[in-house]
Amino acid sequence: MARDETQTPDRLPVRIPLVKEPTGVLKSWQLMRQNVLNIIPEAATREPVISGRTGKRWHMIMDPEAIQKILLERVEDYPKSTVTKNLLRPAIGESLFIAEGAHWRWQRRTSAPVFSHRNVSALGPVMTAAAQRCADRVAAAGPRAVNMLDEMVSATFDVIAEVTFSGDGSFDRASVHDAIEAYIGDAGRISLLDVLGAPDWIPRPGRLGASAEMSDMKKNADAAIEARAKRGPGDVPDLLDLLLQGEDPKSGRKMTTAELRDNLLTFIVAGHETTALTLAWALYLCAFDEGVQQAARTEVSRVLEGRAATAEDVPNLPMIRQIIDEALRLYPPAGVVSRTAQKSDDLGGADIRPEDTVMIPIYALGRHHLLWDAPDRFDPGRFADRKALRRYSYLPFGDGPRICIGASFALQEAVIILATLLGRFRFRAVQGRDPKPVMILTLRPEGGVWLQAEAL
Repeated sequence: MARDETQTPDRLPVRIPLVKEPTGVLKSWQLMRQNVLNIIPEAATREPVISGRTGKRWHMIMDPEAIQKILLERVEDYPKSTVTKNLLRPAIGESLFIAEGAHWRWQRRTSAPVFSHRNVSALGPVMTAAAQRCADRVAAAGPRAVNMLDEMVSATFDVIAEVTFSGDGSFDRASVHDAIEAYIGDAGRISLLDVLGAPDWIPRPGRLGASAEMSDMKKNADAAIEARAKRGPGDVPDLLDLLLQGEDPKSGRKMTTAELRDNLLTFIVAGHETTALTLAWALYLCAFDEGVQQAARTEVSRVLEGRAATAEDVPNLPMIRQIIDEALRLYPPAGVVSRTAQKSDDLGGADIRPEDTVMIPIYALGRHHLLWDAPDRFDPGRFADRKALRRYSYLPFGDGPRICIGASFALQEAVIILATLLGRFRFRAVQGRDPKPVMILTLRPEGGVWLQAEAL
């Protein structure tokens, strides 16, 4: 694996300086509104567990054995936090991402076949076509710098819109995208009432207007779903067709229009933004380390021989996958996940009480000095042997029964798009335009990822 020997402590990929001293409730809220990563103490990259109180008792868990307990062994005792549910419920309802217990289980059983290896592989041509269109747009931009974040959002949204509604015009892509972006930008920010642990029934002002906009978008989505149900599936079933046909193998229950819509919106959000962010960060890292970029391009040239990547090529592009894995370690889209404890417990020595907030800071976990060698360094080679990784130390898609249902979809798409782009362009960083990692709901490169793309 080629390594950039200029990656010294003074030249590492962009990162956020984590806080060294505790802050009060008001200051914590202000910092969190600007960037959720601001609440992670630097000690979270060196200690297995940290506990404190900011309005409510909280614990940050970085110990893999304790994380395994949360995500695998005692899932029912650690449901998604109340704050997480309050932030996302107006947008995606009681879908797979929000639901708990029996309501989650039947939806998972119904949805899992949709993301089988066969179905995901069958969607490969859509991903290849989107990658090709993206490469053509970048080429058309000429020698000027291009914001590759915008390009990745466009490419992945093209994919999810096509595989969700087959591009049949029944669903207004732009309105969905705009409504979700508006919700994330306004209502998706933590309220001071959330930090203080105020009851759910007290309104959070920023979410009222955004909820109304989401309501209009949901009505349009319902109409599109009902029209498809009457018309029936096309020659190649898309995600909506597969969900309409799906039923819980245990109970025979099928999803209602509202349940279909909420899960489709979940797949649309999770199925394009998180992959777009991963690709944008991966391209930034390739431009940061030209040695890695060239080694990856050599692999791409050998496998693709000048054409766009396909689903069949993915197993033959291990270095591209390693770059994506490393981007997910350094810049995980879900930088922090939180749970609300239901019972007393001991997590790595932390005294857990009912209603305590239990956080897994994925951003800090990926940079933990006890789990990774030179954790702030960009080194895709650390993923050459995935079996050597300590389980529950790398969690870009979560783990346990609630592991991301679309992980294989996202990874296939990311490999296809990144390989296609590296096969056509040499990417160079634009001086003075480094992105800043900022998390509101997801970890985004604030300011965009501006790169010069030199055609090969």
